[in-house]
Amino acid sequence: MRSIVAFYFCYLLCLCLGFACVVLVSVWNTQWRGGFAWDGSPHQFNWHPVLMVTGLVVLYGNGAVLYRVPLTWGQNKLPWKLLHAGVMLLALVLSILGLCAVFDFHNASNTHNLYSLHSWIGICTTALFTFQWVLGLAGFLLPCSPVSFRKLLKPAHVWMGGSILVLSIVSCISGINEKLFFALKVTNNTEPYANLPPEAVVANSLGVLIVVFGLVVLKILSNQKWQRPDASEDMSYSPLLQDDN
Repeated sequence: MRSIVAFYFCYLLCLCLGFACVVLVSVWNTQWRGGFAWDGSPHQFNWHPVLMVTGLVVLYGNGAVLYRVPLTWGQNKLPWKLLHAGVMLLALVLSILGLCAVFDFHNASNTHNLYSLHSWIGICTTALFTFQWVLGLAGFLLPCSPVSFRKLLKPAHVWMGGSILVLSIVSCISGINEKLFFALKVTNNTEPYANLPPEAVVANSLGVLIVVFGLVVLKILSNQKWQRPDASEDMSYSPLLQDDN
C-alpha cells in the first residue's frame, strides 16, 4: 500500500511539473519574446521551444509512464498500448513541427542550420524518437509481429525510451541556454544575461523544472515495484488485433 501511495505522489508530481514546464515556456515566449507567428519572423522561432518542451519532454515523459499507473493493472492492455502509442505519436508530431518552425525561420533569415551542439543533439534525439516509435509500432502492435521479435525488442525498447528522454532534456536545457546567450546582450538593447534579468530567471527556472521533471519520470521508470505485473510475456506484448485478455 505504501508503494502505491508513493507512486501516485510521484505521478502527481510528474503531472504538475509537466504542466508547469508548458506554462513557463509559453509565458517566456509570450511575455519576453513577443508571441507567436508563422511568417519566418523571430516570432515563428518562438514556436520551437514551446513545441519541443511540450512534445519531446512533457508528453513523451507522461506517455512513458502510462503503463506504470496501478489503476491499469489487471485490465486489458490493448487500450493502454493504443493510448501509449497515441500520446507518443502526438509528442513526435509536435517535435517535428518544432523543428519545422526553426528551420523555416533560419531559412527566411539566411541563418545556417545545424551548426550548434544543441541542434545536433536535438535532431539526433528526434530521429531516434521516430525510429523508436516506428519500431514499437512494428514490434508491439502489428498482427504479423512474431513473439520472438517482441521478446528481443522489449529490453531495447525500454532502454532506448529512457535514453531518448535524457537526450531530450539535454537538448532542451542547452537550447534554453543558447537562446539566452544570443538574446540577452547589450547590443540587443537588453540587460545582459550576466546580470540575471527577469527573463533569464524565468528561462533558468524552466530549465530546472525540465530537469526535475525528467528525474521524476526516470524514478518512476526505474522502480521495479511499479512495473505492471503481467501474467506472461506473450500476453504483455501481444500485438494489435490479437487476443489480449
